[in-house]
Amino acid sequence: MINREMVWMILAAMVVTWVPRILPFVLTKGKSLPPLTLHFLRFLPLSIIFALTLSSVVDERVGHFPRFLPIETIALLPTFFVVLKTKNILLAVIVGVVVTASLRFLSGI
Repeated sequence: MINREMVWMILAAMVVTWVPRILPFVLTKGKSLPPLTLHFLRFLPLSIIFALTLSSVVDERVGHFPRFLPIETIALLPTFFVVLKTKNILLAVIVGVVVTASLRFLSGI
């Protein structure tokens, strides 16, 4: 049975997740931003994608140098090529998943 504390924790988690995603849209609706802010925000999606990509191809351990994961790094090459040629993120994700799965199957991992 779900107790009252559990319900409050779920509701609090929903608010904490919702606020940083929705609040910026609410606060900037109908307002223009300074040119410097707009220039900065243009690079934000690229930075986020790069950070997510790098974190998925690099293995870091405490006390060791970071190392590139070989299968993921190899799969990154055709995925990057698809993005450059088609500008289609969904197709690139599909290619990345298929290439990674194929390489893992062939290597026996």
